[in-house]
Amino acid sequence: MKCRLIGAPVQIGAGRLGCEMGPSALRIAGLASMLVELGHEVSDLGNLAPTPLKPLLHPNPAIHHLPETVGWIETLEQSAYVESEGAMPIFLGGDHALSAGTVPGLARRAHALGRPLFVLWLDAHTDFHTLDTTQSGNLHGTPVAYFTGRAGFQGYYPKLTHAVDPANVAMIGIRSVDPAEKAALRDSGITVHDMRMIDEHGVGVLLQTFLDKVKAANGLLHVSFDVDFLDPAIAPAVGTTVPGGATFREAHLVMEMLHDSGLVSSLDLVELNPFLDERGRTAILMADLTASLMGRTVMDRPTIGWTS
Repeated sequence: MKCRLIGAPVQIGAGRLGCEMGPSALRIAGLASMLVELGHEVSDLGNLAPTPLKPLLHPNPAIHHLPETVGWIETLEQSAYVESEGAMPIFLGGDHALSAGTVPGLARRAHALGRPLFVLWLDAHTDFHTLDTTQSGNLHGTPVAYFTGRAGFQGYYPKLTHAVDPANVAMIGIRSVDPAEKAALRDSGITVHDMRMIDEHGVGVLLQTFLDKVKAANGLLHVSFDVDFLDPAIAPAVGTTVPGGATFREAHLVMEMLHDSGLVSSLDLVELNPFLDERGRTAILMADLTASLMGRTVMDRPTIGWTS
């Protein structure tokens, strides 16, 4: 597969600085070389920059860095559309505000191909706030509401050319939802699997149901992978830690099932904050999980002390 690595050092959507170092950390962790070893053709396109800022002011006083966020959305939407032609774009974040740009661009590509876009949202949070409902003002909490076409963004975020059908979105790993988001999600059509559902049914069963739906619709599948999907005990490098996340084994199972499905056409890796990491362990884990998604199996991993 042709893979295009695209850095998006966005950090203004979050409330804590450091995510702008995420793309560098993933590169240093050896992501490109891992993919090459698996037989993929890899091009690193470097880091993007936002479009020129526009004077934007929203009546919600909590919102910060709105012009910068819109600049990033515009850049990422175009990049996602262009770089998804004949290749798999892998966006190296950067905070989750970047998905407000990548997903609309990929939805435009899917429309051009005559296929529906599906989104697998691996995250502790639903990111379903609008500009009106966010209390923190951190715009990394708005991308899903925006790209599924919720009201509340008109005149601020770019006009959507192709919204994602909420019925085509599945969230797995959810364990932190604000009241306004919870109320909006009830009638949204989005599938939300929190950690209790994973405990009761197993992540494999929940994921397979969604993959079957994507396959039946001949859909393209975008995976948006937030570090806080993982339990902070194994992935501490994130500014929004929520206890009780996915384990090492659950995360690798998800990635290996995604590979086996053959459905994934694009990927976001977001919210990695190297400033909070421990000797690069989270960056290495994210790169390792990406390798699993791209075809590496247990038998491909060197094990200390293994002999034939």
